Amino acid sequence: MTAETILPQTHNYFVPSPVSEIKFGKMRFLITDRPTDMSLDSFIKELEKHNTKAVVRVCDSSYNDEIVKSHGIDVKNWEFNDGSPPPKEVIENWLKLVYNLFNATSERDATIAVHCVAGLGRSPLLVAIALLEAGMPCSDAVYYIRSQRRGALNERQLEFLREYKPSGQLRKLRRLTYEDSDKHRKSCAIM
Repeated sequence: MTAETILPQTHNYFVPSPVSEIKFGKMRFLITDRPTDMSLDSFIKELEKHNTKAVVRVCDSSYNDEIVKSHGIDVKNWEFNDGSPPPKEVIENWLKLVYNLFNATSERDATIAVHCVAGLGRSPLLVAIALLEAGMPCSDAVYYIRSQRRGALNERQLEFLREYKPSGQLRKLRRLTYEDSDKHRKSCAIM
């Protein structure tokens, strides 16, 4: 009897899904792994399905970003070292993008996609920073991201998040608009 007949195949056990959606208030993010030129068509279809307005690439390039741009999706190249926290400039650019897109857009379901190589370190880290800046406690942000992206965030990145001091720049984005909250209110009944 071989191991294959005794144990079920679990080779996909640690492989995250290609796309993980994170929503909080007005903010909506997609954390993905890095596409290639060969997988770019399906990547773009996924981005369009989620009404993605910008892609933030934090790793080296593996695809032609002009093709993504030709679909009306902005591409930001903010590469930083794998396993490391982002430099101050990347954080500032990221928070500006998040604030500008979700504060100014009239589209309810606009999304920012962010990817690194496997979508487990750098990209979840940026999303966690946005959640912290919107007022979510660190432990909740980490739990939420890991519930959607198994294996996300290494110990060094977790330590960075624990020590991160949010300025509250995105607090305005943690609430839905009055229209959205009114829709939810209408569906409640108080007895």
